[in-house]
Amino acid sequence: MKQQVIKVENLSKAYQIGQIGTGTVSRDFERFWATKIRRKEDPFLKIGETNDRSTKGTSDIVWSLKDINFEINQGEAVGIIGKNGAGKSTLLKLLSRVTSPTTGEIKVMGRIASLLEVGTGFHPELSGRENIYLNGAILGMRKKEITRKMDEIIDFSGVERYIDTPVKRYSSGMYVRLAFAVAAHLESEILIVDEVLAVGDAEFQKKCLGKMGDISKGEGRTVLFVSHNMAAVKSLCSKGILMENGRIVKNAGVDEVLNVYNSNFQEMESEVSWTIDTAPGNATAKVLSVRLVTEDNYFAIEKDAVLEVIYENLIDNHSLNVSVSVFDDKDTYILSSPNLSRSPLPKGIYKSTCVLPKDFFNKGKYYFTVLLIGNNFDLITQLDKVVAVDFDEEGTKRGEYFGYWAGAVRPYLKWDNLLLKH
Repeated sequence: MKQQVIKVENLSKAYQIGQIGTGTVSRDFERFWATKIRRKEDPFLKIGETNDRSTKGTSDIVWSLKDINFEINQGEAVGIIGKNGAGKSTLLKLLSRVTSPTTGEIKVMGRIASLLEVGTGFHPELSGRENIYLNGAILGMRKKEITRKMDEIIDFSGVERYIDTPVKRYSSGMYVRLAFAVAAHLESEILIVDEVLAVGDAEFQKKCLGKMGDISKGEGRTVLFVSHNMAAVKSLCSKGILMENGRIVKNAGVDEVLNVYNSNFQEMESEVSWTIDTAPGNATAKVLSVRLVTEDNYFAIEKDAVLEVIYENLIDNHSLNVSVSVFDDKDTYILSSPNLSRSPLPKGIYKSTCVLPKDFFNKGKYYFTVLLIGNNFDLITQLDKVVAVDFDEEGTKRGEYFGYWAGAVRPYLKWDNLLLKH
């Protein structure tokens, strides 16, 4: 029987929107008296609302997590999935002791190495080598133990040339490479990885997934992995936790959880928009709307379609970049396409468009994931399967139509017939 390494009981986390405090000294004192002296529930948390950012809401108290319960055993690789704002990152921060729960309890057996956000746990003025020693010391390792792992960490990260350079001069990709190498190779019993791997290139992501598989299956260590890449979750994890609006919807085997997750997208529309208060993003930029359009709003394989992303740049000289990834209804990763224009932009609202060419997509439903990338390729927001389109065949304009063609796409490739000999 495997040993239990993580147990979460009735875990909740509330945040106050806007200014800190309740508005008056008397109400702040009332909260202090109720929670610290009488050990009662905070009276102002009773009016808190579920973290559904698509609605305006009436309370300034938002439950980012509410009544979370689960157990994880040693050696398990668990994928934590859900839409943006589901509470995944908040849960990992609580498990990593970055922030404290409002209510509930977390029991952890063993040391935790976390990779949550680009730059987390690194001191910008220290070199890469010095930060490796710093992170190892935080985990309770001795200097000679860290030194023994040093060459392996540097080799895996691929930043050997800059290992003695202050990390404040690293790109976000170099940051992630070194941070993952440190977290994966130092001797922790539990590895927690958030979506930061989206910043790295495809080759490095594959390398990281292989290492996490080795950690879980070969070394018997526990891995918690948050990702919007369902193929990666399925290949790495044996169990899954599906979250929605701060609650656990499903906690089971990874295939069962992915089936429930994918079924939630069946009724998705081709357009979604937000107000500036609810728009996904951060203090530097926010996405205001995403939509798919055609001239007559009828989607057929024989027509061009256009993806439109409207976003607001909130700071001057910000190099913003929009990228899209496309999946079919079997969750096959079809393609990715970045907007390579990265000129510094003044404050304002912008629209980026991408033409989906006719005679390329097959008949059926396709889902579109949109990323907004900022300066130094920092991920501002990732909108997982934010819009969808159901392509139909309109007629026989392509010549003879043979019905459904096997495969995820059906491009009309150019063929030539040449006479070589009479």
